Amino acid sequence: MEAEVDRILEAGQKPKLLLHLCCAPCSSYVIDLLSAHFELTLYFYDPNIHPKEEYLKRRDEARVHAEKEDILFIEGPYDVERWHEVTKGHEKDPEKGDRCTLCYDMRLREAARFALESGCEYFTSVLSVSPHKDAKKINHIGFSLSGEMDIHYLPADFKKKEGFKKSMENAREKGFYRQDYCGCVYSRR
Repeated sequence: MEAEVDRILEAGQKPKLLLHLCCAPCSSYVIDLLSAHFELTLYFYDPNIHPKEEYLKRRDEARVHAEKEDILFIEGPYDVERWHEVTKGHEKDPEKGDRCTLCYDMRLREAARFALESGCEYFTSVLSVSPHKDAKKINHIGFSLSGEMDIHYLPADFKKKEGFKKSMENAREKGFYRQDYCGCVYSRR
């Protein structure tokens, strides 16, 4: 990510970036980090989050945070049936296994599609801030979608340089609701 940001700074640009987010605690540090270099649009697309009440809690908290930061917040569809179709047969996969890869792909694909539709030059996701998420897989998917859809992907491993720790400190300071599972019905077990 640093090389891409350096290139942007040298060019004196502040391009539009669509940031896929899953919750306020994970996104707060990433928003602080990226908002200095990009014009952000926050995209909440998380049909994996179960049950619906949990989804609504996370969405509402992220929306309120976006409003406080004066950043555009867009909610994608809560297409839970599609998520179940995509992950069918992978219900017993371990965390970071094939089910998670399918879930990353579904959410990043939708984020890239929406980024293109809304005129953003870049897209990325806060998912890599979590120690429970595989940044290499996320970045691989992001680069694949970048080539497939002709949009720039900003690679990152936001948990590096104490990113996860900083996110959790932000969450405590701002009084964010913090969940204790990834979001999907299988991780809740």
